[in-house]
Amino acid sequence: MLIPILILLATLLVLVVMYVVDDAVRVLNARAGLPASGGMRWSKRIVWLILLVVFAQFFIPSTWLEPPPPQVATYGADSLWTGADTTRLVYLPKEQRDLVRYGRELIANTAHYLGPNGVVMRNTNALNCQNCHLDAGTKPWGNNYGAVWSTYPKFRARSGSTETVAKRINDCVERSLNGTALDTTEREMRAMLAYMEWLGSGIEKGTKPKGSGIVELAFMDRAADPVHGAEIYTAKCESCHGADGLGQLKADGRTHQFPPLWGDGSYNDGAGLFRMSRFAGYVKTNMPQGVTWEYPQLTDEEAWDVAAYVNSQRRPSKDITGDWPDIAAKPVDHPFGPFADTLPETQHKYGPFGPIAAFKKKQTTAAP
Repeated sequence: MLIPILILLATLLVLVVMYVVDDAVRVLNARAGLPASGGMRWSKRIVWLILLVVFAQFFIPSTWLEPPPPQVATYGADSLWTGADTTRLVYLPKEQRDLVRYGRELIANTAHYLGPNGVVMRNTNALNCQNCHLDAGTKPWGNNYGAVWSTYPKFRARSGSTETVAKRINDCVERSLNGTALDTTEREMRAMLAYMEWLGSGIEKGTKPKGSGIVELAFMDRAADPVHGAEIYTAKCESCHGADGLGQLKADGRTHQFPPLWGDGSYNDGAGLFRMSRFAGYVKTNMPQGVTWEYPQLTDEEAWDVAAYVNSQRRPSKDITGDWPDIAAKPVDHPFGPFADTLPETQHKYGPFGPIAAFKKKQTTAAP
């Protein structure tokens, strides 16, 4: 602030001197009978312009003069990833800014745009991406997008191929949203890609920030119990998601205030949350509504059991015959055979998962 003040004072001094000199020259010319000259008219105008520019600095917001802050995620080595600051969007080029904002809107209100009564297309179920990826994919341990842009493309054993971010998004569209894959050239896909790229800015390639994804719960020594899970559901979940699990509609009658957990409007049996470990880890740190990973309400066993109850209910089915071409790579809680071990399908769905994990470890150790 000191430098602009000094420049302002110096400019004022120069301007005063110029006026004094100009007046003196005019008087001398008049006394000598010489014609009046143009004086320093243009020089004074230039100094006035400089003066106005310097003076304006005291009233122009500092953000207009400062370089835009880096578009980086807000996390450190000892903190949780929470996504980039949305106020920084104003520094992006308009086209990119609009695309990122539309992508965020699609994540938060998917059903409004793409759902059964979608205003853009009718392609998905009653869920929003945000129902599984909380706070538009930015909540720590809320199945967030913190590691998406930094870790893709990557090989995924479920498809047996290297997948792009667009392929991963369409996997969610086809499974969690029970719809059909989006055209990757459409604005909706480009917007979601732009949003995820922006969220991933500042994260080094190959890095997975702390707080990304879902918390991994330790396996229980017993199978998850859907009967006990029903009791937990009634006590902790029913008030929002309903006794019938179909959620609660908003006043507009088009979208949900609380999403359906089963039935035709929910995720199908090919979705990631249909696996017990994924659902249990998700509800442990995020449900009932309002809890955080620091202050959960459910015990680990309650989380496992309510996962067993919810995932025992009727929901859409998906053809997953092409999944896991290497059956040995199937997760311990993938509930559909064939399997590399001889343990029953019910154990692969409900557990106990420890023996399955031990078998997988033994097979891996024995492999040449």
